[in-house]
Amino acid sequence: MNDAGVVGREAAADLSSAAALPAAIELRNINKSFGPVHANRDISLRIEKGSIHGIIGENGAGKSTLMSILYGFYQADSGEIFVDGTQQTIRSPDDAIAAGIGMVHQHFMLVDTFTILENVILGAEGGALLADGLDKAREELARLQREYELEVDPDALVGDIPVGIQQRVEILKALLRGAETLILDEPTGVLTPQEADHLFRILASLRDQGKTIVLITHKLREIMAITQNVTVMRQGRVAANVRTADTSTEQLAELMVGRKVLLRVDKKPATPTDVVLNVDGLRVVDGLGVERVKRVGFNVRAGEIVGIAGVAGNGQSELMEALAGIHRPTAGTIQIGDAQLTPTSFVDARDMREKGLGHVPEDRHRMGLVMPFEANESAILGYHYDRAYNGRILMSRHKIVERTAKLMHDYDVRPDNPHLPSANFSGGNQQKLVVAREMEQNPDLLLVGQPTRGVDIGAIEFIHRRLIEMRDAGKAVLLVSVELDEIMSLADRILVMFDGYIVGEVAQADANEGMLGLMMAGVDPAKQQEAVA
Repeated sequence: MNDAGVVGREAAADLSSAAALPAAIELRNINKSFGPVHANRDISLRIEKGSIHGIIGENGAGKSTLMSILYGFYQADSGEIFVDGTQQTIRSPDDAIAAGIGMVHQHFMLVDTFTILENVILGAEGGALLADGLDKAREELARLQREYELEVDPDALVGDIPVGIQQRVEILKALLRGAETLILDEPTGVLTPQEADHLFRILASLRDQGKTIVLITHKLREIMAITQNVTVMRQGRVAANVRTADTSTEQLAELMVGRKVLLRVDKKPATPTDVVLNVDGLRVVDGLGVERVKRVGFNVRAGEIVGIAGVAGNGQSELMEALAGIHRPTAGTIQIGDAQLTPTSFVDARDMREKGLGHVPEDRHRMGLVMPFEANESAILGYHYDRAYNGRILMSRHKIVERTAKLMHDYDVRPDNPHLPSANFSGGNQQKLVVAREMEQNPDLLLVGQPTRGVDIGAIEFIHRRLIEMRDAGKAVLLVSVELDEIMSLADRILVMFDGYIVGEVAQADANEGMLGLMMAGVDPAKQQEAVA
């Protein structure tokens, strides 16, 4: 028996003997299946009133299904839900809200063209006379802001406010509807470190005033920093209920995946050589005429990883699409190898691949896979014209399936069934399939967007190791990630983007979260330091 298992059982026993007060939420023997997939298996857990309770687990562990049952998106096949000691039947989000449960989703449910006040009351307008509902909501919003330090301008348009404030709006929406228990799904994925710290202060304030918080996150550091109790899920079951003070990130990681996990990136110093990619004065305007990339210039050398840090929506996506041959730039040059490209000589994604570029897109569902396609079909997307997959007239299905089976084995894609639809794999295994497809083409330059977004800790370790192996094999890697830990661990040089500009470059050895966080918010740390002095 390993140490993590002992810790899990001892802590579970400790939790089961906790105070006799009714739990804010208690789930008993919850089961849920989708056809042959048993997503939740006899799950029982207790969430103490006035606490912050973390729920962690690998992709496909059943976390989202469980929370969807609690919030009424799904109904359990069997089991019981108790809220404040009273059994509840929750068949819809309306039932959950009536029971005092609110949820802040990973992707905010806000209307950009509405004001904060209009968004807060959307769906709960308060009767036929909208003006009366708005006036009452404004008064209640002011009270909630004072009570929980959730300051917002009720008349500001949501589309004009930063993501950190948008998240406050989502929390206010739930509180306005009387939520006593708040479920937050990956709440820091789009926040700067400073915004994440402010969110944690808000959550601690809510807890101190009697609210109960359920935090779903894959960031173990956040679990250790803010929660009192943690539920670890694995393969649809509860692997452990532990008190945070009685465990560690290493033990939690082992409980999640069932083996020891290397939480740091183990790599030697980079030895960069020739410039593989050179970008100069690049400008990109989107379909609405908005300039998203503004006179950007940088280079990437063989044998190094260059990371681009920044809050999502600051031009990183448009930059990567221009480099990949998906979006035509407005001005500037892109030199890859010996080929120099301008807006008038721009080539498409297929040509860029033929020039030695691989691309792991930011959104695997929108750009990396065709979800109804079988895995073997998704595994050759963008390379389906290669002779290796084609006969004189038709594609060689046998060769494609054989190739996919090898990729699945080499990149630990589970289940290793080339005929399974892409949609049937967990997010982490979908990502490994995309990474395998691009890396195995042996590109000179690999563009990687959000390589571990929504990916569990075991898959993160695997993908990071593969990226370092590519670098050490003399390949150039350009990495875009909103995860500062990831950027600081993997990148040899770090560029920071804000509002379409590259606002600075930092060597990995000189980087820290505070400095990068300020740059991500458009603040020059050197100038701020001068102002303080």
